[in-house]
Amino acid sequence: MVTPFTPDGDLDLKGAQELAAHLVDKQRVDGLVVNGTTGEAPTTTDAEKAQVIKAVVEAVGDKAKVLAGVGTNSTRHTIELARQAEENGAHGLLVVTPYYSKPTQEGVENHFRQVADASGLPALLYDIPGRTATAIETETLLRLAEHPRIVGVKDCKVDLLATARVIAETGLDFYSGNDELILPLYSIGGVGTVSTVGHVVGNEIKAMLDAFDQGDNKEALRRHQAMLPVFTAIMTREPGAVAVKAALNLLGLPAGPVREPLTGATPKLINELKALFA
Repeated sequence: MVTPFTPDGDLDLKGAQELAAHLVDKQRVDGLVVNGTTGEAPTTTDAEKAQVIKAVVEAVGDKAKVLAGVGTNSTRHTIELARQAEENGAHGLLVVTPYYSKPTQEGVENHFRQVADASGLPALLYDIPGRTATAIETETLLRLAEHPRIVGVKDCKVDLLATARVIAETGLDFYSGNDELILPLYSIGGVGTVSTVGHVVGNEIKAMLDAFDQGDNKEALRRHQAMLPVFTAIMTREPGAVAVKAALNLLGLPAGPVREPLTGATPKLINELKALFA
């Protein structure tokens, strides 16, 4: 979920609650991830992160689970954010691989274990080597799957063979973090998606997965192909947070501007989004 800001760039907690309720009630999402990359976590303070968690948990009540992004490239800081998330009512954690530092697999495994040990919340590991420069290797995932509070993976590695092996050999739940791969990953044993485009096509994603569950592969494929222009506009033109906030603003939903170093959507992208949503 994006983090709505006011026109001046301050936190818009009322907007966050309105958007959270809309996503649960109108877009049929089962859970919300706050303070992730799409939520511009690199540019929000720890105090703001706590406020967002509390506001969204209050807004959705027992209608959806709320996961808090807590990953940083400091194990100590990540542990602090995990404990803060638990204190403020989050139901689970999203923990990205430590970025920039390029730790060894031993360091990656130790990081995730310490964070999982630090609270009582279940943790979803976030494997996105394109941003972090470090993948969670298959053997590391197999070992981490033994931890009782490490329950799944947000998968952005784009290696379906490696993913298929971990799904086959563990009880980890795999969620696609690449919107264009939601259906392919689901077809080999994934359980869903942590999606950016779900802000605006959550219902369509749900219907696609429902069709697959009902054995109607042709309909699932049709729905996947119908969403390709949305995937392209939001996920390949400019940063996802920029594009999806622009789409939400066009739809009259709370989003507001992005914080620097991100910059607002270009007129070209806005025109492409208008053709899809306006």
